[in-house]
Amino acid sequence: MDVKTFQTILGIGENAAVEFKRCGNGIGTDTYESVCSFLNRFGGDLFMGVLDNGTVLGVPPKAAQDMVKNFISAISNPLNFTPTIYLVPEILIYEGKTVIHVHIPASAEVHSYKKVIYDRLGDADIRVTAATQIAGLYIRKQNIFTEKKIYPYVTKADLRMDLLPGVKQMAVNHAGGKHPWEGISDDEFFKSAGLYGIDIATGERGFNLAAVMLFGKDDVILNACPAYETDALVRKINVDRYDDREVIRTNLIESFDQLMEFGRKHLSDKFFLEEENRVSLRNILVREMVSNTLMHREFTSSYAAKFVIQQDKMYVENANRAAKEGIITPDNLEPNPKNPIIASFFRNIGRADRLGSGVRNLYKYSKYYSGQEPEFKEGDVFRIVVPLDDEYSFDYAAGRNTTPQVTPQVTPQVTPQVTDYDKILERILKYCSIPRKKSEIMVYCDFKETKNFTKKYLRPLLDAGKITMTIPDKPKSQNQRYVVIENK
Repeated sequence: MDVKTFQTILGIGENAAVEFKRCGNGIGTDTYESVCSFLNRFGGDLFMGVLDNGTVLGVPPKAAQDMVKNFISAISNPLNFTPTIYLVPEILIYEGKTVIHVHIPASAEVHSYKKVIYDRLGDADIRVTAATQIAGLYIRKQNIFTEKKIYPYVTKADLRMDLLPGVKQMAVNHAGGKHPWEGISDDEFFKSAGLYGIDIATGERGFNLAAVMLFGKDDVILNACPAYETDALVRKINVDRYDDREVIRTNLIESFDQLMEFGRKHLSDKFFLEEENRVSLRNILVREMVSNTLMHREFTSSYAAKFVIQQDKMYVENANRAAKEGIITPDNLEPNPKNPIIASFFRNIGRADRLGSGVRNLYKYSKYYSGQEPEFKEGDVFRIVVPLDDEYSFDYAAGRNTTPQVTPQVTPQVTPQVTDYDKILERILKYCSIPRKKSEIMVYCDFKETKNFTKKYLRPLLDAGKITMTIPDKPKSQNQRYVVIENK
């Protein structure tokens, strides 16, 4: 790594892919915990001789070579790492200080350090102990798609065969009058759609998970994926609970219809012309969001998918088999099919377009609908956020918004200014009306960096007596929760 790149990293600071370690007295246990977490997540870069705030202290120059040898020996020792690894640290000289840099690639396996599995959450290394979390790690590392899992004892009696005629007709209509699925037998249809096949590793033959999710009867779906559901909520007035709610646990075909209807019921359909044809911006946006969360989720996860409509935004979120972590834009988009069989099925019946088009469509039509851009967040939980503004309308003549603008002088400010910081604190307090994990609070409030979140928000609330720990005598307990202290 060159000095200029290192200087840029120092300016950015610690994050999901960068970790600084002081290592003034040698390499500590926490350094190897970070190595383990990077291996289990998306990889990253470790710098020894740097403080958490990016200050370069360096390691003792005469000890650097021995530290490198000790590091290589430690990570190749099966008593420390399972499975063992081989990494090559490099020594950097920065402003006269000696720094040891290690690039850790994402591994195809799940690793443990001294029999403990670590994962990377923001800029923190997290001990993974819950069975569901460990299972999620292994799913992420698999080189096969879970939708292809064969269920040899599922028969057509377990499927909603009554949906087939309508599905075939949708495919014909979408294709403009002719489609390969038209006129073929049911058995041929399932094979053609990739819903029935053979596992060449085990020899098992039968319907796969994609078939179960698309056509399974409700009890069969819940048998295969007990936590499967989509929680549709409206939170415009009662933001603590909901104004309206539907919990959908049926097949993906009918789930799509129900979620589309939920969106139509609670969102305004603004007038918009495209090439002299009126189109429904509302339907376009909801279609892209709903089809994405139904097609690309990890169905074996215990995380429940959501479709939430609020006053200023709507969003969908679902469990995800992430290939990286961060914000997705049309410029950095790298289409990555999570469930290619289901995605292909949706494209055949006209409920989705080619891979990657959803991001571009949402960027295009969100600007017409609210004047603002959407946001895509890739991670273990995938999230799409589309801003809402009921007052916004598109000015065709000027090509811009015609939202009424209020001059600041019209209404003098008579109330104290509420800062974004205050709003975040209030949001945390509302969310912690029942005990919550720190990681849950961070996801709810869109925070990635654990250290900053704890220092800036969580610790002040604890010190002020607004919230309390459920296990105060064990602050670092894996079962620790935070809850609001009720006013007496």
